[in-house]
Amino acid sequence: MGILSWIVMGLIVGWLAKKIMPGQDPGGLIVTMLIGIAGAFIGGFIGFFLGFGPVTGFNLGSIVIATGGAVLLLFVYRKLKK
Repeated sequence: MGILSWIVMGLIVGWLAKKIMPGQDPGGLIVTMLIGIAGAFIGGFIGFFLGFGPVTGFNLGSIVIATGGAVLLLFVYRKLKK
């Protein structure tokens, strides 16, 4: 997956995670993209060890795994912020 694919997927996944978990989160477009990219790494790492497979490309399975990681990232961020 190229860098442009990571950026586009990061934007989509970050946006989905913020829609799943609405609330006061920092940043705009760039932070949303970074949340999505970090969520892809976290989701891919956890998904690999649970047997779901890693984030391998721009497909529905990878988007679901990455969104799960981004939601987990937002959850942990909000718990640490309190």
